[in-house]
Amino acid sequence: MRAAVLVLAGTAAALTDIEHKRFMLKNIDPIVFPGKYVSHMHSFYGSDVVTKDLPTTAQLQQGCPSGENPNDLSIYWAPTLYYVNGDNYTEIVPATFKTYYEQIDHAEIPFPKDFHMVAGNASGKSQADIDEKLTAITWWCDGNGPEDRNSRPRAAFPRSTCSAHMQAILRFPDCVDPASIATYTYAAAHGGRCPAGMKRMPSLRFSIGDGYCLHGDFVNGWFDDAQQNLLKAKGQSFMRIDGSHGMGKQFSKCKAKDADPDNGTSDYLTSLKMMKMSS
Repeated sequence: MRAAVLVLAGTAAALTDIEHKRFMLKNIDPIVFPGKYVSHMHSFYGSDVVTKDLPTTAQLQQGCPSGENPNDLSIYWAPTLYYVNGDNYTEIVPATFKTYYEQIDHAEIPFPKDFHMVAGNASGKSQADIDEKLTAITWWCDGNGPEDRNSRPRAAFPRSTCSAHMQAILRFPDCVDPASIATYTYAAAHGGRCPAGMKRMPSLRFSIGDGYCLHGDFVNGWFDDAQQNLLKAKGQSFMRIDGSHGMGKQFSKCKAKDADPDNGTSDYLTSLKMMKMSS
């Protein structure tokens, strides 16, 4: 089985997309467990400055990007998917990982400096733990199917082997309090508008994970001038977001790599031991 991680563009007109290559697999989560090597395994995309410690926007901008836009030094991560056969755990390497910035025509502000957020439910175990209207979490078979989303829990894996790729999507919150960036929510949870005192940002969507507990993390690393260009994509589809650091559709000549290779682990079973040692 091969998992494709593509984000549905839907019918939204004002959007842009960025393809990313994974550069690290590690048992860290700088947002949920800052400073520790106790997380379940995550796959990382974006600026290779990231370590166990939560990075600032300025720090991320000093790194090498694994994505195709040199103006986006954000860091994105999500749980790693494994095929389990007895005691053997085989990683499912995504065929593609893309981030989509949508509903730009509704955005009032760019992502604030040092802004970070989490989407999804890492402890989800059933469809009841999923609010698809907010997070959009859905798994399905790409291409020729088979399609069974309407006969099973939509956040569960397809029940039949996909003829091509397996896909999922995840939507992030799009409202933030500029005076307190740790306070964010979904406009869809408030009738399609941000609550009083909050501002609308572009809607970030990406997909990767493992069923009901699909979740993702984001730390803003966009350069300011490119973010202003991003906001100009109103009414356009797949606008290339250029900036002072280059054209928006070109991979960097540098090679993104683990900035802390001697600590933590990329081995699943070792990560389980490290999680137990911390409890």
